[in-house]
Amino acid sequence: MSILRDIMTHEVETCTLKDNVYEVAVKMRDHNVGVIPVVDESQNCIGVITDRDIVIRGIAEKRSGSSAVKEVMSSELYTGSPDMSVDEASRLMAEHQIRRLPIVENGKLVGIVAMADMAVRSIHEDEAGYALSQISEPNERHSQGLQ
Repeated sequence: MSILRDIMTHEVETCTLKDNVYEVAVKMRDHNVGVIPVVDESQNCIGVITDRDIVIRGIAEKRSGSSAVKEVMSSELYTGSPDMSVDEASRLMAEHQIRRLPIVENGKLVGIVAMADMAVRSIHEDEAGYALSQISEPNERHSQGLQ
């Protein structure tokens, strides 16, 4: 059984509540990522900001690039642990329709795993395929625009 520690990205770019949306967007561009975890001064993961958050809660609501991260971030946070199995993570991601899962240990951010991390590993194709199919399925939250 593979665990997340084996496939997660260990070096993760983060932001804090002191950052603004423009700074986060630049980090996303510079690091070619679609999510930046939000951490507090102790490196505890308190949320994430995604490219979708920036578009839906930022641009579409006519907020400026100087808007605070708190105004657009997703604070409903789902996390995994480094010792969580890939299968458990796939089920969690499918259940909550998320493509990227921050990995925390003792409350501190230690990595992130993306659906792509699972999909590129041939031994995990079934788990990633299942989760991706569930994420791609519309649900009531999606149809109401609440995601």
